[in-house]
Amino acid sequence: MENDFLNKVWDTQDTSVPKFSANEIITKAKKHRFSQYVTITIISLTVIVLIIYAFRFAFQSWNSFNLGLFLMISSLILRVIFEFYSVYRKESQLISMDLKSYYAYLKNYYRIRLSVNYIVTPLCIIVYGIGFYLLLPYFERDLSKGFYTYILISGIASMLVVIVFTIYGISKETRFLKYLDKR
Repeated sequence: MENDFLNKVWDTQDTSVPKFSANEIITKAKKHRFSQYVTITIISLTVIVLIIYAFRFAFQSWNSFNLGLFLMISSLILRVIFEFYSVYRKESQLISMDLKSYYAYLKNYYRIRLSVNYIVTPLCIIVYGIGFYLLLPYFERDLSKGFYTYILISGIASMLVVIVFTIYGISKETRFLKYLDKR
């Protein structure tokens, strides 16, 4: 008797996938890719500026200033690598997927993105913050009080903005994954 009830419940489940046109899917994919390219560009420009600065001024002798720059640069490079991996992951397979396979792919993709956003991104932010902290005594010693205060305030404000955007991005991806899980 229980088995008959379970079979009836199973048979009444909605197995349909919402109908999206190909243009809607392509538009969403392009928008997501564009935002990833913007992120990669901004982080890459920051890496380039830090590397130029490091080679121009910092690598005369190894000290905590160099360690701070190294930590900042390496955390940003790690983030760029993860973004590139995310952008190009299995891109060639997407063309041959039917709609159900595409939904399964999206669910897996966003689960991986969430694990990156909950583990790798906070680690990158922490390592970057440690690197920034290691630079502060040198900035305080070698720069004017006004410029040091500017660097301190703008550095902390920049990190807070990055954290807010990261939290917003994670919440957006979490909502989308929950939406996909309901389907």
